[in-house]
Amino acid sequence: MSVITLCGSTKFKDQFEQANAFLTLQGNIVISVAFFEQSDGFEITEEQAELLGNLHFRKIDISDEIFVIDVDGYIGNSTKREIQYAKEKGKAVHYYSNGGIPSRIF
Repeated sequence: MSVITLCGSTKFKDQFEQANAFLTLQGNIVISVAFFEQSDGFEITEEQAELLGNLHFRKIDISDEIFVIDVDGYIGNSTKREIQYAKEKGKAVHYYSNGGIPSRIF
């Protein structure tokens, strides 16, 4: 069992949910984002964005690894920073685009 934090753009809500379910059913503890502001059209302030970014770094701190939701290879600036942070902390980094997550779990 590993503790895995999901990282990636919040515009990929379906893929986050898919990865969360799959990784959980593999016996892992999965930590995700609080909400999907891009997918759900929820606007946040710059201050709130900074807070959420810092919280996500703390989630990475308590994880064994991160799983990057990089649909079609897309990795935004925030996710790039999270990957770099995870690597600096010695965390394993895995990518959605490398496959292994079935499109249908149930």
